Amino acid sequence: MRNRVCLVTGATNGIGYETALGLARRGARVAIVGRDPEKTQASAERIRAAVPGAVVDPHVADLSAQAEIRRLAASLRATYPRLDVLVNNAGAIFDRRELTVDGIERTWALDHLGYVLLTLELLDTLKASAAAGAKPRIVNVASAAHYRGHIDFSDIEGARRYGAMRAYAQAKLGNVLFTYALARRVKADGITVNALHPGVVKTGFAKNTGGAFGAVWSLMRPFLIRPDKGAATSLHVATAPELDGVTGRYFSHSRPKASSAESRDESVQERVWALSLAQVGLAG
Repeated sequence: MRNRVCLVTGATNGIGYETALGLARRGARVAIVGRDPEKTQASAERIRAAVPGAVVDPHVADLSAQAEIRRLAASLRATYPRLDVLVNNAGAIFDRRELTVDGIERTWALDHLGYVLLTLELLDTLKASAAAGAKPRIVNVASAAHYRGHIDFSDIEGARRYGAMRAYAQAKLGNVLFTYALARRVKADGITVNALHPGVVKTGFAKNTGGAFGAVWSLMRPFLIRPDKGAATSLHVATAPELDGVTGRYFSHSRPKASSAESRDESVQERVWALSLAQVGLAG
């Protein structure tokens, strides 16, 4: 991964941090994105301390806000003439329905539309790497929760019926659908796009979630896998030489796996693609 530029979102702790650390250890220049300036800077310093000589660039943005994503993308395009790996990892679960500054339900905005908008804003930079002879990869961290998900086009933002796990599973299904739709569109450009399940990992995920889900998650936490183990599949999909040219796949435990039946429905993929672009103000 030497001389490669890699971007990891949600990199201040957990899977994202360990993914960024792993990429730095492999010799990549790593750009990390976090919402909190102090935490993001501290994470960059921790990686530099763990990997002497590592080049780690901190960037700050709230990826639930579209203006923030566009500002971040503009800064990234100005800083990096090429991008070899994009790991969309930032996400969260919320026990209450809240709207973002864009008027969109927060889970769908952060966990799904954040992936969509940032990726499309950086697509030309990824294409520049491909044109220079590299083999850029887009890695979307989804979840096995997508098997429980369903895209409710009549109530995509849970205005009539909201549940934390329901919203999260739908957004993670959105990640997989987006992966497949995008993979078709950029294959000819030499860019691969894959999704993955990192495992059930002991991170800060759901730490502020109340109700029954929060209680169950607290009981499960001692039995969850370590973040470095959770990052293994992200690192595999981002770096494994044998995955050059492999695109439009879903991985679990670093192996290809069949995703849900709904995620493989091309008509649903295209409907989510069109809806997502409309929600972020882009033309199809």
